[in-house]
Amino acid sequence: MTYRAPVSDIAFALKHAAGVDKAIAEGLYGDLDEATIDSVLEEAGKFASDVIAPLNRLGDTFGTPFKDGTVTTPPGWKEAYTSWAAAGWNGLASPADFGGQDLPHAVNAACIEMWNAASMAFGIGPVLTMAAIDALHAYGNDDLKDRYLGKLISGEWMGTMQLTEPQAGSDVGALRTKAERVGDGTYRLTGSKIFITYGEHDLTDNIIHFVLARLPDAPAGTKGISLFLVPKVMPDGTRNDVRAHSVEHKMGIHASPTCTMVYGDNGGAVGWLIGEENKGMLCMFTMMNRARLAVGLQGVAIAERALQQAFSYARERKQGAGGVIFNYPDVKRMLLTMRGLTGAARAICYATAVALDRSLRSKDDAARKAAHERASLLTPVAKAFATDIGIEVASLGVQVHGGMGFIEETGAAQHYRDARIAAIYEGTNGIQAIDLVTRKLPLEGGKTVALYLDELRATVNAVRESNSPALGETAARLGEAIDSLERATKWLLAQKSSASALAGATPYLRLFGNAAGGCLLAEQALAALRAGDGAGRTALARFFAENIAVQANGLERTVTEGADSVTNAEAALAD
Repeated sequence: MTYRAPVSDIAFALKHAAGVDKAIAEGLYGDLDEATIDSVLEEAGKFASDVIAPLNRLGDTFGTPFKDGTVTTPPGWKEAYTSWAAAGWNGLASPADFGGQDLPHAVNAACIEMWNAASMAFGIGPVLTMAAIDALHAYGNDDLKDRYLGKLISGEWMGTMQLTEPQAGSDVGALRTKAERVGDGTYRLTGSKIFITYGEHDLTDNIIHFVLARLPDAPAGTKGISLFLVPKVMPDGTRNDVRAHSVEHKMGIHASPTCTMVYGDNGGAVGWLIGEENKGMLCMFTMMNRARLAVGLQGVAIAERALQQAFSYARERKQGAGGVIFNYPDVKRMLLTMRGLTGAARAICYATAVALDRSLRSKDDAARKAAHERASLLTPVAKAFATDIGIEVASLGVQVHGGMGFIEETGAAQHYRDARIAAIYEGTNGIQAIDLVTRKLPLEGGKTVALYLDELRATVNAVRESNSPALGETAARLGEAIDSLERATKWLLAQKSSASALAGATPYLRLFGNAAGGCLLAEQALAALRAGDGAGRTALARFFAENIAVQANGLERTVTEGADSVTNAEAALAD
């Protein structure tokens, strides 16, 4: 089975969970209306379903052959990319001044989900180009913007993000790539980078690399890192001193070339500074935060793809006297879990995108600041929760298929293999949890998270006041989940030992995702009830509340009572 974009579910989540309907009513998006958004999503769904999705299996088996420094993408890949870029999808949320359409990031987020559900290996390339556009637009000088921004936005050229080195993975401050001032406004870069997504390919004539490097007189650590724009092809048409040395053989996303890059075989690659010297991490975080949301959307995407295939198989596979396996309660439980987790993660990611829109488009400083803090709070949750559930849902998809899920020909195994990387790149999920607990909970002295908890409680109250029998114990179970989340939040904010907080960071992020996701599903259920068509959404919200949100108390206790069993477990970890 191939993929069909769930456009109606996506549109409903955007409007009634993420709050696009309210944003439109407030005038945040100018004269943009729901009908236009629906039209954009419909066209994106067609392209994802009809053009990209059929290439997914071929991409997995063909891979990215590498010879004489060049990468060959799978058959049909270049044609699909060229058509995709020509349709304007790459510049959907990019600034209109340079050829973009300036549509909301929330709409682009929905499209990113569809591109990656159709083929995660295809979708990750444009994600990095979009992140490069954001960094160049925010920090590049006018000359660099004039030369490169339009072609990145149009998709004529693609971009990369280059941080990682063999000795410097998550510890970016340990990088060794060097940059030397030339005196004419350019720099010469020497060194190497690993795990560079789409570092070399044949989709575009030029690739614009955004590379972190250290100047000779730079301070140690992350305070001494600068960001440089390094084109594969120079403005005069000559090749720059940068090349792909090899392509990795990976567990999944086989059609995405993951390269080792070498700079400076012949004196140094020419680069231009982005932003200020030694302020590269500030620029890079602009790229990384947008990319982290996009990777969260990859988790949603692969979960949706696995969910669709599992539903189709369960309705066709006959087993014993019960008929098709779809009728068995345990299979129903797995399918409901898959659908509930996918919907919850989708809503969290879309809500993050709307917060991002508000941080950029709101008319007064206070509103922009509050929205920025909300987006900052939700980004690590969106990235980590959504990619964790992507793995879990893909694994359940294999389980629904039984033995056939373990066989490559069904495609269920590919979803599981592809999903696994998303919890690792753009900052591992452990790092996201640490970021949430140590940097995001203390925002505004804890007021940012407190305001969010108040909003979740308002949803619970609305569910309770609806008096809908179809929602069962949804209000009670979600209320208990938020109580657990609030207690765990206060406990973490009060910790004087960083070790205690770090030990509970990962279960806390899951607790946060479960509580927030359950409430966002409930918001959609309430909207559906008001529209007179709430059966499916109320049933899903109830299932999530009564079967997944109820894990909250155990997660809370893990956070608040389990730290000592982690930090003082040397005996259990001894060889």
